[in-house]
Amino acid sequence: MAPTPAAFRHRAGAGATGLTGRVSSLPREAVSRTIDRLQAGYRQDVPWAVAAVARLRREAGRDAHASPTAWGLDHLEILSGLREERRVTEREERDGGSAAPAYFSSAAHVRQEEREQREDTAVHTAVTLWALHQQSLRDEPMHLNGWSLGRAVRRLAHGRTGVRDSGAAVDGTGAEPTAERVEDASETVRRRFVRIGAASDTDVLATRLREMVLLLRSARIPLDYALLADQLLLWQDENRRDDVRRIWGRDFHRRHPHPGPARADGGSDETDTDTAPLEDLDVADTDS
Repeated sequence: MAPTPAAFRHRAGAGATGLTGRVSSLPREAVSRTIDRLQAGYRQDVPWAVAAVARLRREAGRDAHASPTAWGLDHLEILSGLREERRVTEREERDGGSAAPAYFSSAAHVRQEEREQREDTAVHTAVTLWALHQQSLRDEPMHLNGWSLGRAVRRLAHGRTGVRDSGAAVDGTGAEPTAERVEDASETVRRRFVRIGAASDTDVLATRLREMVLLLRSARIPLDYALLADQLLLWQDENRRDDVRRIWGRDFHRRHPHPGPARADGGSDETDTDTAPLEDLDVADTDS
């Protein structure tokens, strides 16, 4: 009997915390829960997961909630459920379970609406881009922790594919690969990355990310979509946008350890899971 959606939802876990010990942002948690179960089902060719991923893929580039064809997909319902959990927690923390400030101030209500719209956009963009990235790939997960945008683009720009290297140099000597310099990166890929950094609004950003995701899919290089959702949430705040750009640029210039050769169990010896944005940016600031 094929696993049910509920089984995969249970398998994905009830929650998570950021790698620095902070509680995850709602978009990061919603994306993690959604993709974990869909990716598992899709890679096993489970019909409901394949159908859901196909629908999500068609929603790439469309506004969250505004596209009727997306109604019934549950990534935003998961986000809504997490919001309700947050409201319950906040209510319990207030003396006597009093109502939230948003109920008494129109300005506070507007801020809450704006925050929730940014969260919707971050989750919808990240999940639909992943669905496009995972298309037709069953043997490798295209959502993988630790693969920040800058890191993935740097690997692409140096002509690498996948997440594992054989450990042999190009000349076949068996020596360890020479450290790749950012100066040797593909100018075409670099320019596309610069275009992402120069995006002026979320529609333009989503379009340029989509173009990069298609290149990453061709090279079978994954991306950490939960981390990307965090960054998309912060990017929508004009006061934090430069912080996100700084992280993307820093990850692109960082020399990440070469992924190790494939092991017999299908994994690799790689241990690097750097997630600089959670160290430098307090995602909780956007929820205040």
